[in-house]
Amino acid sequence: MGRAGTFKDFEINSSYLDETLTLKVYLPENYSPLYKYHIAIMQDGDDYFQMGRVATLSDKLHEKKRIADTIFVGIHYKDKYDRQDKYHPNGEKQDAYIKFLVNEVAPLLDEELPGYHMGSGRTLMGDSLGGTVSLMTALKYPSTFGNVIMQSPFVNERVMEKVQNSKDLSSLAIYHTIGNEETDVPTTDGDRKDFVTPNHELRDVLNRKPLTYFFHELDGRHTWKYWQQDMERALVTMFRP
Repeated sequence: MGRAGTFKDFEINSSYLDETLTLKVYLPENYSPLYKYHIAIMQDGDDYFQMGRVATLSDKLHEKKRIADTIFVGIHYKDKYDRQDKYHPNGEKQDAYIKFLVNEVAPLLDEELPGYHMGSGRTLMGDSLGGTVSLMTALKYPSTFGNVIMQSPFVNERVMEKVQNSKDLSSLAIYHTIGNEETDVPTTDGDRKDFVTPNHELRDVLNRKPLTYFFHELDGRHTWKYWQQDMERALVTMFRP
């Protein structure tokens, strides 16, 4: 079956990361520069298109008018170590990656695509560490990125501290999932970690903050099988028509 929408690539020669990165953009079927679109920026971009099946879901949900007009943008990583450097809260490139999202990705997409040009029209998405960097970016720049979809984010003291110290989150909308079996997750640095307890702590803190917050505990483990199964609900929740 062919795609209803179309893929388009943009390249950014990032001065913050000192490399050229590709933005893989999926435009919905009836795309027109005369309309305004929500822009969803996905860390782990290739994984969201391949394992998350985001393009297929975009076709289906747009056709049934179950989501507002939305453009999905994927940004991928070079390898697991590059991903760790950019997405991990203690990663040596995390600050640079956040600046890249705010100062290079958002302006380029504003220039090239008919978005809303404000935080509520832009969403950051990611799984595991990709969810972590999405949250950290929106906490710091809520007027640029007003929405977050984070599936099984990695949560440590630094993340908790940032959330607790964020003064005004009232403009944010966050969709957050964790699997009930994510108690022994192998991580890039060779460790095994319990993701459930810190995610419950994060949920408890976010529940007390004045923001729009959706939390779901899934039956399952820290794998794409379960993130994919939740993808439709995530998109329908966050991109309501």
